[in-house]
Order: sequence, then C-alpha cells, then structure tokens
Amino acid sequence: MQEIAEGIWRWAVRHPEWHPGTWGAEVGCYALPGHGRTVLIDPLAPEDDAGFWERLDGVVAGPVSCLITIGYHVRSAEEVCARYPGATVWGHRNVGKRMRDRGPFRELSPQSAPDGVRAYSIGRPRRAELPVLVESHRALAFGDAVVGTDEGLRMWCNEPVDEGKRRFYADRFAPTLAPILA
Repeated sequence: MQEIAEGIWRWAVRHPEWHPGTWGAEVGCYALPGHGRTVLIDPLAPEDDAGFWERLDGVVAGPVSCLITIGYHVRSAEEVCARYPGATVWGHRNVGKRMRDRGPFRELSPQSAPDGVRAYSIGRPRRAELPVLVESHRALAFGDAVVGTDEGLRMWCNEPVDEGKRRFYADRFAPTLAPILA
C-alpha cells in the first residue's frame, strides 16, 4: 500500500482471473481517507498477504463507503463491510445482484451518490460502468473503460480493434467521456 498523492492510497493485487498480457495482470485499488470518512474504490484484498487488513486499518478513518465502478469489481466489498461495521457499497444495480448480503448496497448513479462523490454514465449504449469522481481529493476512477499503460491513459477494448471498432470508439464512446473531462 502506497500513498501516491496526498490522501490517496493505492495497492495492487494480481487479478484472480487474468494473466500477464497487453494490460498486465494487476488490479489497482484505492483508499481515500479524509473529511470524516474513507472512500474505497474497487477494493480487492490479497489472499496471500496476512498484514493487508492491518495496513488498511492504518489508513481508514471514519465511516467507509465502497465505490464499485463496474459489477464484477465487487470482489472484496463484502469483506470490507464485515471488517468496518456500517460500511456501505455503492455501485450500478448489477453490483447488488453480485452480493450475498444486499443490506449495505446503495445504487450509484449520476443522481444518487455519497456526499462529495460524482458518478458518470458513459457509453452509447450506456455501459454498466460508472466512473466516479471523489471531489475532495480531485480523484477520478474508471473501472475498465480507461486504463493506465506505460504510454499513458487508453480506452480499453478486450478484442482486436478493426476500423469499425475504431469508428465506434471515436464516434460513439469517446464523446460520452467529454462531461467527465469538463
């Protein structure tokens, strides 16, 4: 776990299903303590790191809100709720369907988010991914639509990109990111 900017902690864990390739095999997770609470984004607890939870305890301050950017990133959200009583899990309605206990679940949308968080709809047609902006930290997180590479930020596509796919991204997907850039 490393503080990558003031009040923004990041840890990386090997993806449980991916193997090294074009985009690598690590999952980035974030903790943003401050303003009387802690926001966790797409948390995944490493299975082989006995000290992980204690290190996270050292970062967490106040009530915990888990922001899940895309349904299959639920990952360790329920473990977070078990460790931090009263924690909530915010995400697209698909997130709730992936949880055994829906009690902590809250539906995230551009109209409904925790205080100080802004969620964005992206894609045409709309994707089930909701990028989030944690305003207090000026931190923006995507699930999979935009990824960091050695060359910088890139729109992610899990299939070969032919001319038709390139046009789709240029004409239909990229314009939906404009409100986030603004």
